[in-house]
Amino acid sequence: MWTCPSCGQKFVNNNQVHSCRDKVLDDFLQNKPFHTVSLFWYFVETYQRIGKITIHPTKSMIAFAARTRIAYVIQLGKNFVDVVFPFDKPYPENLCFRKIAQVPGQQQYNHHLRLMDPDDINVEVRKFMKLAYDLGR
Repeated sequence: MWTCPSCGQKFVNNNQVHSCRDKVLDDFLQNKPFHTVSLFWYFVETYQRIGKITIHPTKSMIAFAARTRIAYVIQLGKNFVDVVFPFDKPYPENLCFRKIAQVPGQQQYNHHLRLMDPDDINVEVRKFMKLAYDLGR
């Protein structure tokens, strides 16, 4: 593991390109509706029940990591939280992802999920959260 000497973040790759904590979590959460912030923290708590995670605010999103990055909150809306899980293959047989797209030039498939209610983090979503966690360890 490589640790950035400027910000202290840990990465699997040496000299990993990153935003060096230009943003903090409050930059994303301030002025957001109570419902959205509560939903975000419910997602965090659900992941913490799966295993030890770290949260890394970047310039444009909030990354979640086990050993490597396992999920990204890409948007905090009026009444929703958009999450992306990066997997190395598509999982088309599901009822939770609204979009699955291959990252151009890579063997990565981003699985897009929109959370609108705590109940949206159901058994199927928790299964994919655990899969991402296990793959990221």
